[in-house]
Parts: sequence; C-alpha cells; structure tokens
Amino acid sequence: MNPLLRIDPADPYPESDGAPMADNTLQFDWIVKIKENLEILFADRPDVFVAGDLFWYPVPDRHIIGPMAPDAMVAFGRPKGPRRSYRQWEEDGIAPQVVFEVLSPSNSAKDLRDQLEFYDTYGVEGVLPVRLHEIPSLAR
Repeated sequence: MNPLLRIDPADPYPESDGAPMADNTLQFDWIVKIKENLEILFADRPDVFVAGDLFWYPVPDRHIIGPMAPDAMVAFGRPKGPRRSYRQWEEDGIAPQVVFEVLSPSNSAKDLRDQLEFYDTYGVEGVLPVRLHEIPSLAR
C-alpha cells in the first residue's frame, strides 16, 4: 500500500505513515542491530548522522515525491541530533550517502527496484539490501 494514503494531508511533513517498522521479529532485530552498530561505529564523529526508520523527504513538496523511510541510513557531513524527519533541503542538500534495507519475504523484486530507483534519483551513493530470508542460518 502507498504510505502516502495513510498520511494526514494537513501535515506538510508527517513523521509516520502508521505502518509497522518490520514485518516480523527477525527483521526488526536486524534493523535495530544495524542502526545501533552504525551509531557505535560513528560515535566519535560529530559530523555523521545515523537514523533508523526515519522519513526522508528529498524535496520540499511531498506531493511531488513522497518520503522514504530507509531501515537505516547514514549521512556524512550532517550533525548528530534528533530530527522529526530528514528534510534534505534543510540538511545543506545532503542526501544520506548509505542506506540499508532489511528485506522480508513480503518484499517483492518490484519493491526493491522502486527503492533503488528512488535512492539513485535522490543521491544515495550506496544501498545495502539485506535479504535475511536467503540466509539459511537465519531463515526459520
């Protein structure tokens, strides 16, 4: 379902679409592990922003292109600190350079292609899809 259908039209930059962050506990665990390990990796870098499941708005008008919420993202050259959403035009035009997507069995090939196209269009340099359901020791 299109996440924009669940967003209040009166809110210019909503923080949530009401959808769950993960489809299952394994996916949730790995999203958290990746995000928290990125925080640890860049703990001494005040110029590296790390977030998980945060709406990223690449352009000011969300009716032109809606937000994306990467499972984890890293933006170099941006200060740490809380944000309600990542608004690229308020972040010196800097897109997250690295994005992680922890895929579940319900993610289709088209879903991944659409995400990759979005990330490529708006300046992400590296996308790391994690296919947990294809790792035999994790598949249950």
